[in-house]
Amino acid sequence: MKCARLQCDEIWSFYYAKQKNGPAEHRGPYGYGEVWTWTAIDADTKLMVTWQVGLRTATDAQAFMFDLAGPITNVAQLTTDGFGAYPPAVREAFGEDVNYAQLAKVYGSEPAGPGRYSPPQCIGTSCEHVIGAGDPQHILTSYVKRQNLTMRMSMRRFTRLTNAFSKKLESLEHAVALHFMHYNFCRVHQTLRMSPAMAAGVADKLWSIDDLIGLLDSN
Repeated sequence: MKCARLQCDEIWSFYYAKQKNGPAEHRGPYGYGEVWTWTAIDADTKLMVTWQVGLRTATDAQAFMFDLAGPITNVAQLTTDGFGAYPPAVREAFGEDVNYAQLAKVYGSEPAGPGRYSPPQCIGTSCEHVIGAGDPQHILTSYVKRQNLTMRMSMRRFTRLTNAFSKKLESLEHAVALHFMHYNFCRVHQTLRMSPAMAAGVADKLWSIDDLIGLLDSN
C-alpha cells in the first residue's frame, strides 16, 4: 500500500498491577506491570497501518518499524516523537527510502511536586530531520496522538486511575486488536465520511459487526 504521511507514537498502560505494586517474583523484562502500545497512522486516510503491544525498548522499536515498513511501497514521510530508539530502528527497517523527522516536546522547568499527576507544561517543540527532507508543514504527530486519545476513550482498560485495567496481557492484546479492526473497517470517520479502510482502498464497503465476528468464527 501507499502512504504519503505516517505518524507514530506510543501509549502507556499496565496489566495485572502497576510496576511498583507487582509481586517481586513476577517482575522482569516482560513481567506484570507497564506495557506500551505502539501505533502508526496514515495521516491522510486515518488508517491504523500497524500497532504493537510490548515494551518501550529498542528491540520493540525495531520490530514495530519492520512491521510498518513491510507493506509500504512508496517513499513516505514519517514523523515520530523524540524517543531515542526510533532513529536506528527506522534506518534498519526503511533504509534511506523514507523522509523521517522527530518532533519532540519541550517542557517547562516547573517542579512536579508531591502528588502531581499531570506532566509539566509544554512550552514548545523541537524538530530534527533524521533521514531525507520531508515537507516541514507535515512534520506532525497530532493525528496519531488524537488516535491515542480515541483509544483511551474507547477502551475502558486504557482509562487512567480506575480499576478497569487488564488483568492478563492476552486480554489487553485482544482488546487492542478488536479496537483497531473496528476502527479501520467498521466505524465511519467523521471527517472522511467513510471508514479508514475504504479511504485507503483496502475495503470496498463499510464492514458490519457481523463481518468482524465472522473473522473470529472462521478461525
